[in-house]
Amino acid sequence: MEITRNQYYLAGLVLLLLGIQFRVIDRIELTAEFTQFLAERTGHPLAAVSATTQALTASDGKVTKKTICPPEYVGWSLLSLGVVLVLHSWAMQKPGG
Repeated sequence: MEITRNQYYLAGLVLLLLGIQFRVIDRIELTAEFTQFLAERTGHPLAAVSATTQALTASDGKVTKKTICPPEYVGWSLLSLGVVLVLHSWAMQKPGG
């Protein structure tokens, strides 16, 4: 299957918008539920400690929320890759032409 001009254009726009989003944000704070989900899936000690604590105390203990601080180069990389794909799609021949 060959990638068409429209697919390059769509991929470029998505990466361009993601790059803008990553340039705007400073950090991402995950919810307690998603932090717990990630801890369980990766085998992090937080999951075992949290589950044991909740079972022993029979309470809804607060799980610490994870904060992700993406590096600055991620936004710039996504922006530049998106621009390259959009410009490449403009330079390609039109379908059927």
